[in-house]
Amino acid sequence: MKDLKVKNNLKFKRIVPIIFAFSILFSYAPITFSFNIPEKFEYELTWTGVKAGTATLEIIRTGNDIKIVSTAQSAKWVSIFYTVDDRVESILAKKSSLMFVGEPVNYRLRIREGRHRRDKEVIFNSGNKVTYIDHINKEKHNFDVPFLIFDPLSSFYYLRTLKLVVGEPVYVTIFDSKKVWNVEVQVLRKEKVTLPTGTVDTILIKPLMKSEGIFYKKGDIYIWLTDDEKRIPVKLQTKVAIGSINALLVGGKY
Repeated sequence: MKDLKVKNNLKFKRIVPIIFAFSILFSYAPITFSFNIPEKFEYELTWTGVKAGTATLEIIRTGNDIKIVSTAQSAKWVSIFYTVDDRVESILAKKSSLMFVGEPVNYRLRIREGRHRRDKEVIFNSGNKVTYIDHINKEKHNFDVPFLIFDPLSSFYYLRTLKLVVGEPVYVTIFDSKKVWNVEVQVLRKEKVTLPTGTVDTILIKPLMKSEGIFYKKGDIYIWLTDDEKRIPVKLQTKVAIGSINALLVGGKY
């Protein structure tokens, strides 16, 4: 029974490394504010109440560019059975006044989960084109994409600059898994969330995922953002075969 629990826990851990990279681009919604750079969030990951790992989400400046990095690592007890060591990066460059902090120029996802490996890259070229590269399977393709499009990771930061109204869904556009996706994000309600530092007011959103390359549609994803100008992601939850996986903000610099 214990082995079954570990197997189910880690099977769904593949959503963790990009747990905040949930495909959000609001091309027509008004920008209301900007977040701080640099900024770093640190999360504790739990499965059915047991600590299963840690995750981070960070944005920094590198010269004239912006780098966003998401990571996830399994806890030591989990790594005995199944090691998780994932990293996702997005590079943005300032090219257009229409974009919030910059346009995506490179997206790289590296995943190590037990014997499973993924190493894919998306290069955003001029002329509304992208190049998709699978470094493990030696696969490379070019695709046409619409104007104002993001990768899964940078799109989340664009979300945080926008006005969210309860009951008003917003439709978003990203490139992922060799496709352009139009995703509905529901703004459900306002709730209070208890953190180690205290209780905060939040707004709960639910992206209706279609891109199997990110979440594999294994369960609904819920994300709690602070109900203020910072829109800090303080909690995330997804249902799995047995119980649920939760990510709770426990530290960082913001």
